[in-house]
Amino acid sequence: QVQLVESGGRLVQAGGSLRLSCAASGRTFSSAAMGWFRQTPGKEREFVAGIHWSGYSTDYADFAQARFTISRDNAKNTVYLQMNSLKPEDTAVYYCAARYSGGLTWVRQNVPKADWYDSWGQGTQVTVSS
Repeated sequence: QVQLVESGGRLVQAGGSLRLSCAASGRTFSSAAMGWFRQTPGKEREFVAGIHWSGYSTDYADFAQARFTISRDNAKNTVYLQMNSLKPEDTAVYYCAARYSGGLTWVRQNVPKADWYDSWGQGTQVTVSS
């Protein structure tokens, strides 16, 4: 029903910036909590950032707190992840995720949990060179 498509990943030098985008189709985007996760080979999906359907509340992983910003434009059915001061350890496939009707269960304990989300995009590769 709802498709998520990430874009914006590329090779970037350490210290550089990228803005990832996640475009959603369907009629339920505006009511969905959205999250960004990342994954490297041999590791579980790692929470990066989450945002309430209204944008009123956000949550970040510790490593992302000072450098990354999640935002959304519901009119464009798009969520963004602005990444600044990138480090080689940020290299990963970045995934967009949606929890539909997420406002009903938006509690701090849920947002970082990958299995709380209903839908996932295909991912976009971010590579940070040292």
